[in-house]
Amino acid sequence: QVQLVESGGGLVQAGGSLRLSCAASGRTFSSLAMGWFRQAPGKEREFVAAVSRGGSSTYYGDSVKGRFTISRDNAKNTLYLQMNSLKPEDTAVYYCAARLLNSPARDLNEYDYWGQGAQVTVSS
Repeated sequence: QVQLVESGGGLVQAGGSLRLSCAASGRTFSSLAMGWFRQAPGKEREFVAAVSRGGSSTYYGDSVKGRFTISRDNAKNTLYLQMNSLKPEDTAVYYCAARLLNSPARDLNEYDYWGQGAQVTVSS
């Protein structure tokens, strides 16, 4: 069993920055590949970023490349998503997810555990 809790969401203006955190418990965090997904109103859940267990491999969705950075601190059992140059189209509920394999994945169906989501709203 893995519990994931997102934090750090909120309201920011376009061009601003925000950092999301995802605290993991219930299992050794370093055994999990992690990912971030988001879902905007009326849209399907979208891949944002993923990172391998040790943090050496990272992947990003095309819409966030160059603006978002995924990282993890295994000593703190925490996953991060640094979001810069935010756009109104980044507005969504952001979810962290955990996978019981080393390699990160872009497909949400590959993940085994999910957080409750954190709202990010970017105003124009």
